[in-house]
Amino acid sequence: MKKDIHPKEYRLVAFRDMSNGHTFFTRSTVDTKETEVIDGVEYPIYKLEISNTSHPFYTGKTKLVDTAGRVDKFMNRYSKHMENRKK
Repeated sequence: MKKDIHPKEYRLVAFRDMSNGHTFFTRSTVDTKETEVIDGVEYPIYKLEISNTSHPFYTGKTKLVDTAGRVDKFMNRYSKHMENRKK
């Protein structure tokens, strides 16, 4: 193995799932610009769109919350087609 290719300094980083607000801590070298005080200690915070607490595979929910509204756009666009198909 090559020597000195892995970072030597890991720090405790808070990862926050933005869809449900769940926060968890792990050691990481991820580059963050924001910090937040949690339980009286200031941590760098990294925002995630989805994690195991909100992903349908882990939660058992079949519908994924679409933040961009793509599902709504599709339903609006093809609603007439679907109505004609039902007849």
